[in-house]
Amino acid sequence: MPYAMQITRAGGPEVFERIHVPRPVPGPGQVLVRVAAVGVNFIETYQRSGVYAVDYPLVPGVEGAGTVEEAGAGVTGFAVGDRVATTEGAGSYADYMVLDADKALPVPDGVSDDVAAALPAQGITAHYLINSSYRVQPGDTALTYAGAGGVGLLLIQLLKLRGATVITTTSTPEKAELAREAGADHVLDYAEVPRRVRELTGGRGVDVVYDGIGKDTFEGSLDALRVRGTLVLFGGASGQVPPFDLQQLNAHGSLTVTRPKIDDFLLGAVERRWRSEEIFGLVADGKLKVTIGARYPLKHAAAAHAAMESRATTGKIILLP
Repeated sequence: MPYAMQITRAGGPEVFERIHVPRPVPGPGQVLVRVAAVGVNFIETYQRSGVYAVDYPLVPGVEGAGTVEEAGAGVTGFAVGDRVATTEGAGSYADYMVLDADKALPVPDGVSDDVAAALPAQGITAHYLINSSYRVQPGDTALTYAGAGGVGLLLIQLLKLRGATVITTTSTPEKAELAREAGADHVLDYAEVPRRVRELTGGRGVDVVYDGIGKDTFEGSLDALRVRGTLVLFGGASGQVPPFDLQQLNAHGSLTVTRPKIDDFLLGAVERRWRSEEIFGLVADGKLKVTIGARYPLKHAAAAHAAMESRATTGKIILLP
């Protein structure tokens, strides 16, 4: 009988339970996917710990990759044996998951199951950040934080492919080297922002800041921007930014601040396929490298969460059923 990792109450990583579950049956418009690999995301630690309100019991996970084993009534475009991935699933911490077919992303040849599971959430995030939240142009200078993290490593590479100069931050020499290998032009300590950013740009400031840290970096991000620059606040790893006076945007030089989330950049099949096909295509062509920092057996989901919460990891964490 298939297994899943379930949470029945809020708490630490130890609340995970490995349970037997019936093999799911896809409904109309759905596919049954045999999960080959699962992407672990920080939101799942919030759901497990009770920071985000969820209904228990819960099998976490929105991201994963695998093979279609059964298609429900009315499904077109997918057949048994097709390889798919998603970042819009439910209950992917399991041997099987049922997925709406319109949220399944085809996985091209040349992309492994591990990479296919590691890429959707962070890859699509990086894609909408540079194409939609602020469209990066050749010659732009961008600041992004956590350059050795999963999004950070992808974002650096995509920015360089776009022709931008990239300034990033890391917390250790080892992480700094990873960021440089990804193509970062300048790697700073967090405490050096915004002073060093101003020095590196001749006092002008950067065109855009991509900030997934939040509370601890927000003020420095504003101070690092050029006149009429854009701050894209896409996460809150250090906590959420408290309310602030909009007049600060005026005082800092007519700045723009936006707070996107991935759901609003996956509105329909056309947008979903555009983003996923570009990202997967770059990987298949060898132009974009996905760094998998750690692999854990699915039954060790608790250890994966503990590692993520320690913030000592680099790249993406995946689970293997």
